[in-house]
Amino acid sequence: MTKIAKNTIIEDVEIIDTSADGKAVARYDNMVIFCEGGVPGDIVDVHIFRKKSSFAEGKVVKIKKESPHRTKPACKYFGTCGGCKWQNLDYQSQLIFKQKFVQDALVRIGKLDIPQIQAILANEDGYFYRNKLEFSFSNKKWLTLEQIQNETEVVDKNALGFHIPGRFDKVLDIDFCHLQPDPSNQIRNAVRDYALKNNLGYYDIKGQSGFLRTLMVRITATGEVMVVVGVFDLMEKELFGLLEHLKNSFPQIKSLQYVHSNKGNDSLDGLEIKLYRGREFIYEEMEGLKFKISAKSFYQTNSKQAYNLYKITREFADLKGTELVYDLYTGTGTIANFIAKNCKKVIGVEYLEDAVKDAFENSKLNNIENTFFVAGDMKNVLNEEFIKMHGKPDVIIADPPRAGMHEDVVCVILKAAPQKIVYVSCNPATQARDLAMMNEFYKVTKIQPVDMFPQTAHVENVVLLKKK
Repeated sequence: MTKIAKNTIIEDVEIIDTSADGKAVARYDNMVIFCEGGVPGDIVDVHIFRKKSSFAEGKVVKIKKESPHRTKPACKYFGTCGGCKWQNLDYQSQLIFKQKFVQDALVRIGKLDIPQIQAILANEDGYFYRNKLEFSFSNKKWLTLEQIQNETEVVDKNALGFHIPGRFDKVLDIDFCHLQPDPSNQIRNAVRDYALKNNLGYYDIKGQSGFLRTLMVRITATGEVMVVVGVFDLMEKELFGLLEHLKNSFPQIKSLQYVHSNKGNDSLDGLEIKLYRGREFIYEEMEGLKFKISAKSFYQTNSKQAYNLYKITREFADLKGTELVYDLYTGTGTIANFIAKNCKKVIGVEYLEDAVKDAFENSKLNNIENTFFVAGDMKNVLNEEFIKMHGKPDVIIADPPRAGMHEDVVCVILKAAPQKIVYVSCNPATQARDLAMMNEFYKVTKIQPVDMFPQTAHVENVVLLKKK
């Protein structure tokens, strides 16, 4: 038997599982190997490129026997682009593994006594489900394996697409992405064509110089489109020429904006986004409610499945119309406004001040008068004084970021002692950790995984806890 060592090839390895971050998992010589390019059920040869004391990492170099769960990726950039890493795994198998992630997290990490998990809610669309994509410009194009093998002469070194994982300065040029519906691809390609025709410079990430830097496209379920062009050097004549071209070419763009950014990263935080044509926002709709989405707004990136997620949240809360509800990590108040008609009052808490302004706006837009929103760091805002001021909640809904809830927040929730807690999470591992801290006082009574991101390992999970 060949021993596992760096830069060796291990033959006839069986892929037996997937990890929580979506990598294929094999076991060889009593060691776990995380394998790029494998599918559970494959028999493969693996090139080991990293060896640690407790695990190894490798890349599949030859498939000896294909798994019955293997499928052909739809995207030609699969394996080079860092997204959609499960395109080679059939969708039913994706759902099975996601359900398993939730089960393993709650039982193995949280060590919780749980009821049977409800079957994961599948996504209706395997592709074209995202409402927001952010693209990057770079004057250092990443070459595909095909280009390298064919020794293709690359004259144009500019790229508009996605950053290569682990290579902050390299961008893969994309001419068609399967994540966002039309006119997303047409808009991005129109920007590239215009830039080439008019000799517009692309951003040099290492040199911190250049013109075109970022491109954001948002498309709501109602068909409204927002485009935000980001530039490093502010050359108004060239910029406005590009924006005018987009305005004339895509009349469906309801919000056309731009931003001047010479920050060290591509984040829009702290930057002034300026309107070129149309509105500063677009509208999303859900059950007759309208939501304003601005350039910086957080909104679930899968609009159709977000509606199902919020319906599950409302169903788990089982509101009778008399409850005071705290909606923690409320964002732009989507859940708060969605459930407002079913309870007496909703108090939303959110870190970002801009998001809280949007939350108030969304309540006003829908003539909702029983919501109130507070901005601030959750662990500092949510305290005993806050509860004295706003009242003891009957129900708490929490939808934290991937890192989960701060321990101080969990402690205040336990002191508030609501009858029910509905915990919505995009990371079952941190969710399980937080639930374990509540286990002495609350019992998990319902669990519903939701697939928001097909072709990836990510899974959303909703848990209902009732006071013991």
